[in-house]
Amino acid sequence: MIDLHTHSLLSDGELLPAELARRAKAKGYKVIGISDHADHTNIESVITSILKISSFISYHEGIMVLPGVEITHVPKQLIGGLVKFARELGIYYVVVHGETIAEPVEEGTNSEAIKAGADILAHPGLIDEDDVVLAKKHGVLLEISGRKGHSLTNGHVGRLAEKHGAKLIFDTDSHSPSDLTDIEQARKIVSGSGLKPDMFDIMQQNAMELFKKAMEKKR
Repeated sequence: MIDLHTHSLLSDGELLPAELARRAKAKGYKVIGISDHADHTNIESVITSILKISSFISYHEGIMVLPGVEITHVPKQLIGGLVKFARELGIYYVVVHGETIAEPVEEGTNSEAIKAGADILAHPGLIDEDDVVLAKKHGVLLEISGRKGHSLTNGHVGRLAEKHGAKLIFDTDSHSPSDLTDIEQARKIVSGSGLKPDMFDIMQQNAMELFKKAMEKKR
């Protein structure tokens, strides 16, 4: 089980990163990405903290922790600059908080995140077909979400991704212990989105490819 979209109390999650990693390990996870929410006000402190603890947790907990960040509710014209800044700060991968129907995200966020070269566009909501084509072109992973509210448009995202050949990823967007899913529950969520049963395995391969690419960049 690989999950690259979770949150600790470095932003609005309930758990310390160490406890989040331990609980994920108990669920059978092999890799967890901790991608706390950030904007211009806290991105330096969030990235500094997660980079500091990630190697410690991986060593002591027996689970690989990938340091990430989720750029969240940033004005669309500023997304590109913040994605670039996050990478300059040494983060391993970047998630952008997409246009979920569960929150009032600024219209145009999906498009700007894709153009900025984010690694994952989280819960992209009723994403435009043109943006799905753009995501394929730029190699941006579109998220099938396990989180309540964000998951309401999984079927729409999955259908358009399959139509245009865009790559998908499954993430839990965990904020609390109860949000973490084991692999069987994750498979059910993916199947419930109207996707074929083997799509979960393909999504996990996509996640592993991103993990390996991120690790290679930091060697």
